[in-house]
Amino acid sequence: MAKSTPIVLIHGNFVNNATWKAWKTYYEQKGYQVYTPANPGHDGDPAALRANVHPDLVKTGFIDVVDNIAKLIDSLPEKPFIIGHSMAGMAVLKLIEMGKAVAGVSIDGAPPKNVFPPFQTLKTALPAFGFFTFNKYYMGSRKWYDYAFFNTISDVEKEKAFETFAVPESFKVSRQLVLDSYSNIDFKKAHAPILFIGGGSDHIFPVSLTKTIAGRYKDSNSRVDLKIFDGKSHFICGEPGWEKVADYALEWYEAL
Repeated sequence: MAKSTPIVLIHGNFVNNATWKAWKTYYEQKGYQVYTPANPGHDGDPAALRANVHPDLVKTGFIDVVDNIAKLIDSLPEKPFIIGHSMAGMAVLKLIEMGKAVAGVSIDGAPPKNVFPPFQTLKTALPAFGFFTFNKYYMGSRKWYDYAFFNTISDVEKEKAFETFAVPESFKVSRQLVLDSYSNIDFKKAHAPILFIGGGSDHIFPVSLTKTIAGRYKDSNSRVDLKIFDGKSHFICGEPGWEKVADYALEWYEAL
C-alpha cells in the first residue's frame, strides 16, 4: 500500500488524543501523514480537563464520535487507513461499514450492540454507563484506572499514566453503544480489510470478546485477521512495548 494514504488514529473512552502522540511521531517518521483528532468534548490537556470538564463533554455520544471522524475523512484527499482503540475500535468497525476507509484496525475494541459482552466487561465498565448515579459524567478513580487500564505496569508507571492520560468521559457514549441501533454492525456486508488486535491481559475487553467479534464477520470475500499480544493490558497502545503493536498494525496494512 502507498504511503500517500493518510492514517487516522482514533482514541477511546476515558482518555483523549494525547494517547496517540507517540504513535503519530512514530508513523510520521516512516513517511505517513497522520491525524489524531480529539473526539468532541475531549480536546485539551488531560490534567486541565480533569480540573475543568469540557463544556461539550456531556453532549457527546458514540454517534457524535463517528460523525466527527467521518467529517475529517471526507476532507482528506483519499480514504485513510484507520486505527481505533477501545470504544474507537468499534468506531473503526462502523466507519469500515460506511465505506470510509481502505482498511481498519480495532485494538482492544468495544463490542457492537449486537454482540453481547462477557461478565468481565460488564463488571469493569458498568460505572461508565451512569445508570446508578446523578453525576453528569464519569471520572474514573486511580483504583479503577489501575485495574481497568494499567494492570500490567508498575505502580510508578500507573501513577504517571493516570496523570498524563486520564480524562472525564461522557455517559452518552457508552449508553449509545449498548442501547442505540446505530451501534449494530451488519456482519454479512462486504467490507474493507479489518485487523483485530487484543491484549491478553485486558480487564475491560478480554481476548474472548475480541475473538467473538472477529468471528461474527461472514463475507467470505472480505478479509478479517486477528492478533493477540499476550500479557498486554487495555493500555496496550501506551505500555512498554507499544512499538511492537504499532509495527504489527502498519506491517499488516502495508502487506495488503
